[in-house]
Amino acid sequence: MICGIDEAGRGSLCGSLFVCGVACDNHMADFLKDSGVKDSKMLSKNTRAQLSSIIQNSPNIFFIVIEKNAQEIDTKGLSICLKESILEIIQKLQHLVKDFYIDGNTIFNIQPEASINLKSIIQGDSKIPQISAASILAKYAKDKEMEKLNQIYPAYNLINNAGYGTKEHLEKIAILGQTPHHRKSFVIKSQQKNLKLF
Repeated sequence: MICGIDEAGRGSLCGSLFVCGVACDNHMADFLKDSGVKDSKMLSKNTRAQLSSIIQNSPNIFFIVIEKNAQEIDTKGLSICLKESILEIIQKLQHLVKDFYIDGNTIFNIQPEASINLKSIIQGDSKIPQISAASILAKYAKDKEMEKLNQIYPAYNLINNAGYGTKEHLEKIAILGQTPHHRKSFVIKSQQKNLKLF
């Protein structure tokens, strides 16, 4: 059994970071692939919702979703939030799993116990079904958060930009200011970057 780890909302200006771990054996990994599980970026929002339900309701698939809100990200920094989330996933699943694979090119200087194997895999979300499943659950959680925030703050069009720094989103922030859910450090950096373009 292995655990795949991936995140959603890392570069978003608004809302939380979601980090997910999904663990299962090879048999269930084949079931995930046969069900259409792949990198969440290649799936529509509706398909992610359907696959999220399959992942969460299938026997012998174990999952954890960790949420770090905008205030935590601003206070601690994104890397610390990612590191804390990965450590929490390992801690909660290590009684089941010894092999943990993170999508990307870093393990954030985490030094797990000797019994734990922690590796980063570039484009892991398109290579390992457990990472693909983690990417789907994390992105589904981010989608749901953006739907809720869009109802409260419709002017920012969060339902379509997912909180990312689109031109329209940055213009709305400049006119309307930031909501309590915007990451203050991210927004300031994005606005500075845009100022340098002109």
